[in-house]
Amino acid sequence: MTLTADHDSALAAVAELPLAFVTPPALFRSGPGAAERTLLDVLAATAAEHPNAPAVDDGTTTLSYRRLLEEVEVYAGRLRGHGVGLGDRVGIRLSSGTAELYIAILATLSVGAAYVPVDADDPEERAELVFGEAGVAAVATDGIITVSGTPGGRDGRGAGPADDAWIIFTSGSTGKPKGVAVTHASAAAFVDAEARLFLADEPIGPGDRVLAGLSVAFDASCEEMWLAWRHGACLVPAPRALVRTGVDLGPWLVAQGITVVSTVPTLAALWPADALEDVRLLIFGGEACPPELAERVAVEGREVWNTYGPTEATVVACAAQMTGEGPVRIGLPLAGWQLAVVNDEGEPVAMGETGELVIGGVGLARYLDVEKDAEKFAPLPSLGWERAYRSGDMVRAESEGLLFLGRLDEQVKLGGRRIELGEVDSALQSLPGVQGAAAAVRRTKAGNQVLVGYVVPAAGTELDLDDAATQLRGQLPAALVPLLAVVEDLPTRTSGKVDRAALPWPLSTVDAGAAGLSATEAWLAEGWAEILGVSVRTPKADFFTHGGGSLTAAQLIARIRTRHPEVSVNDIYQYPKLGALATHLDALSGQETERREIAPTPRRAGVIQTLLMVPLMGLAGLRWASLAAAASNVLALLGFGWAPTLNWAWLVLAWLVLFSPAGRIAIAAGGARVLLSGVRPGTYPRGGSVHLRLWTAEKLAEFSGADSVAGASWMTTYAKALGARISRDVDLHSPPPVTGFLKLGRGAAVEPEVDLTGHWVDGDLVHIGKIRIGAEARIGARSTLFPGARVGKGAEIAAGSTVRGAVPGGQHWAGSPAARTAKDALKWPSSRPPRSRFWSAVYGATSVVLGLLPGIAGLAGVAVLGYAIAGTMAPGAALTQALVFVPVATVAYFLAYALLVLVGVRVLSVGMVEGYHPVHGRVAWQVWATERLMGMAREGLFPLYASLFTPVWLRLLGAKVGRNVEASTVLALPKMTKVDSGAFLADDTMVATYELGHGWLHVAPARIGKQAFLGNSGMTAPGRSVPKRGLVGVLSSTPLKAKKGSSYLGMPPLPVRRAVGDADTSRTYTPALHLKAARAFVELCRIVPVMCAVALTVGVAAGLLTLASLFGFAVAALLAGPVLLVAGIVAALTATVMKWLLVGKFRAIEHPLWSSFVWRNELADTFVEALAVPWLIGSVGGTPLLPAWLRTMGVKIGRGVWLETYWLPESDLVRLGDGATINRGCVVQTHLFHDRIMSMSPVTLDEGATLGPHGIVLPGASIGARTTVGPGSLVTRGDEVPADGRWLGNPIAAWRR
Repeated sequence: MTLTADHDSALAAVAELPLAFVTPPALFRSGPGAAERTLLDVLAATAAEHPNAPAVDDGTTTLSYRRLLEEVEVYAGRLRGHGVGLGDRVGIRLSSGTAELYIAILATLSVGAAYVPVDADDPEERAELVFGEAGVAAVATDGIITVSGTPGGRDGRGAGPADDAWIIFTSGSTGKPKGVAVTHASAAAFVDAEARLFLADEPIGPGDRVLAGLSVAFDASCEEMWLAWRHGACLVPAPRALVRTGVDLGPWLVAQGITVVSTVPTLAALWPADALEDVRLLIFGGEACPPELAERVAVEGREVWNTYGPTEATVVACAAQMTGEGPVRIGLPLAGWQLAVVNDEGEPVAMGETGELVIGGVGLARYLDVEKDAEKFAPLPSLGWERAYRSGDMVRAESEGLLFLGRLDEQVKLGGRRIELGEVDSALQSLPGVQGAAAAVRRTKAGNQVLVGYVVPAAGTELDLDDAATQLRGQLPAALVPLLAVVEDLPTRTSGKVDRAALPWPLSTVDAGAAGLSATEAWLAEGWAEILGVSVRTPKADFFTHGGGSLTAAQLIARIRTRHPEVSVNDIYQYPKLGALATHLDALSGQETERREIAPTPRRAGVIQTLLMVPLMGLAGLRWASLAAAASNVLALLGFGWAPTLNWAWLVLAWLVLFSPAGRIAIAAGGARVLLSGVRPGTYPRGGSVHLRLWTAEKLAEFSGADSVAGASWMTTYAKALGARISRDVDLHSPPPVTGFLKLGRGAAVEPEVDLTGHWVDGDLVHIGKIRIGAEARIGARSTLFPGARVGKGAEIAAGSTVRGAVPGGQHWAGSPAARTAKDALKWPSSRPPRSRFWSAVYGATSVVLGLLPGIAGLAGVAVLGYAIAGTMAPGAALTQALVFVPVATVAYFLAYALLVLVGVRVLSVGMVEGYHPVHGRVAWQVWATERLMGMAREGLFPLYASLFTPVWLRLLGAKVGRNVEASTVLALPKMTKVDSGAFLADDTMVATYELGHGWLHVAPARIGKQAFLGNSGMTAPGRSVPKRGLVGVLSSTPLKAKKGSSYLGMPPLPVRRAVGDADTSRTYTPALHLKAARAFVELCRIVPVMCAVALTVGVAAGLLTLASLFGFAVAALLAGPVLLVAGIVAALTATVMKWLLVGKFRAIEHPLWSSFVWRNELADTFVEALAVPWLIGSVGGTPLLPAWLRTMGVKIGRGVWLETYWLPESDLVRLGDGATINRGCVVQTHLFHDRIMSMSPVTLDEGATLGPHGIVLPGASIGARTTVGPGSLVTRGDEVPADGRWLGNPIAAWRR
């Protein structure tokens, strides 16, 4: 589209403009329109080109273009039989969403008549008024054609370009609707102009499906119809019930495969982002489009247009393509249309100025009222236009496109519909007992537009507002029925006209509590006040009488779903009165709630677990004793006479049994087979025999080190040893269940951190089940599979999903809980690459080498300590010297570890490229080994993370990291990672980590945009990006397409609105130099917990060698477990002391990122992660030892709690009731960073509450007594989950089992 000054048509007029014009006048045109033709010509050409393509699909009937023309001809014959012909008008009043409706419209055009639509739901009075004003010859209703008057049409020739195609009635300023007639020439010019405009590179075609969601009485419906029929696409009418609810239309779009949508912004704003996933053309019109909506929907692969046009200018006069950036414009004219912006004198204003928009060109319609037509379509002498429509809209003229500023008269846009308040005024004034009345549009606290009718009662009259509303519904369309308010008088201007701006708002309200409402009614009334702008006085109050509509109903449902997620918008239509809706909700609560008594974990179980910790610690102690003996042998060789020795054969045997992958697997798998013999899938008591055996088997795997055998080949070996059924060509990158209840079909792929354990604790029950994954299926990283889950052949589970039940073969499922979605965007190679024993051996050997990495790094520290004890003559003196040199040894170890990781990652990055690579191949091995190193670094180099040094560390590793980046414990593939300036990566995030499938490994760059935020446990997969200033929330995945500033939460990611904080940037984004120096100093102190760990290591080694000297290595090995337990208790208590010294008691408060509290809190956390966890706390999950330690940290824990996680930050803010359960991998998150402000709030799990595996509870939330929140779920901030319920999902919703 090109923009030109209209010199050809207005040269003389422009020459006479005042010299004050120093910029071009505001005249716009876009070249000539298409050649004249009729809509019938358009349809005939399309049918000839695509005769067999579907033209209409109403859900029950699908008509091809050939069949459509046949049905049209049959219906046209019926019309001709009634005498209807050229020049007649036919009233259309058929049910929305039916094929018959569109057949009737086309048949009317076919006989040469014009159709006059009225919505089937409009009152009879309006239909009679419209049909009477139009002088229709016949009226078509469902299955019936009724003659009205005497048809005077001429038969023999079809309609020509000059004949009328439709007559649509709009709101009238005098209270009487205005009939607007549009000719075939104008209609066809509009259709052809849009065909040039939209999807120029990939035009609409037979493969497209176009939504028909608007009433045919609304002129935008013409756009829907002819977007399909101009191009051979299929028109798909939506059921009116879905359109009315709005929010439920989104999923329907996906199910129907809709690719082209024309709608109003308020409706589109209600749909989730994935509802538009397949939509490649999205057209907005009818009302102003909010910029934030434009940013959200204008994504790569989709054209989004904002259109403008009154009915009088044939649907659309101008349009602007939206990119999500810059102001939302109404754009430039369609081909054949002309626009001008004029002042009060009708002279064009200069570019950049404001004025009234005037429309000319081929799209001009006419009013049936001749006088009104002459007034509104008068000539424009200043430009020489013979006919011009004065829109009454104020715009700013800019060369890039027009900006809409508002109305100049009483005409307003409400819910996408243009109305004139005079029509509503007239209906109000006709009410019995009303002396005066006026209508106005107001905006509520929730941001909704409300049409309010202000009425002044006649003297001595008391109005019944409910009765008045009923009368108005019989006169006006539903969209024009206002909320009624009684006032004493109407304010007026000096001109004598009503001053609508001075009418009272908000309306006077009555306190819900004082009105005798029940608790549920009062809660609902609060929502009404916020959404509708007026509170209620009685339970008999009607939502729609008080101004409710489809949009506000959806908003009210969103509020109700926080307590009753099972309700739908239809519930409001079924129960519109406050009392009835409250009763309905109370009944739902009664139906859904089933009280279940939860018994605390038996004390006997805790005693048994505590006793079992001794032999389990003894297993780890044997490894410590072996290492101590090896070190002592070396010391003896170096001349330290006091060092005891052990035959090297015993040390070789110890390595084979205790350290080698085969030995670890043998211990874990053999023990599990013995412990779990006879255990079958089922449900067992918490703390019972089966549960304790299962817990012991898992701890045996942990203490033996089998869980750390993460080599691709060793993992498969481990799974088979446990009894799992593993077929050929499987890629298993996550630990198998100790139960052995796992079946993997040939070629299946399981990515890292997938939970395959197949069991979880639900209250006082333990569910155990088998997991089956079919051939060629793939399971994304961090997914959780419920006991009994079945994933069919070739199925795909997206990363971060939670799978329960069966997933049919060949389908793609995503989300928590997982549900079927569109196919994954990944295009895997069609053939499976060959497998190789060589690469299996490489993976296995690499796993062994990586397992030795901490020990190799430790040699640097050992060398320092060896230097320290050189020349000592006794063990005591050696210990003293070693402890003195612990700080130096720690730094040496830490630097050596960092150097090994750095060199390893850098070397492995050479030749690493984006793409699909065979798992058994060089690049895939490099990627896998790199991720292993990065995962090890998060543990071994923990003090480096969540600090000023993290961005520097990531840059050294090869990632592209901007300035002022905050990164915590991120797991990233550095070569493929880009983090822009100001971004924030929270704890445990994953960026660009690899994907597995069909024998291939996929890797691609991922990006975190400028000032973007990736929340705790958030994931940005290869090829995806968190946009600039975007947000991906806690436990959420980055969507495939996201626009700047957009925010997403959940699995699958859903768009959310995000409030931007107003904080002091000197404490968030732009700190002073002295703050940076202070923070750096505190963060350097994070090496102190590592020094404490090294000191403990020295102490334990000295203790074991002392025992060996006194009693021999056999006794030392037997006592190594208790020695480690004592050391672990010392480590845990040290972390406790440091917590109280550094931060004291946590309170619900906010702190900016650049404050000493935040830094001290991170230092205290380092004592936990680097000292307490590796020495004891990380291994005592499920035992009474973990709650005992957490109580010392300030957590309030009841009796009989089953607790498998230590991730309870800000411990004083956590309360766990008697018998509560927190499963593995859970985080009770008491703080969040919002715009770099750390905000802390308490979290409570009441007695008997359960948080399933990998669940996260955000600050301020609570889980009610005996309520279960299932695996992989997210309880959002401030959510009060009620008692005695079952919830599942990310974010949670009612869980129907």
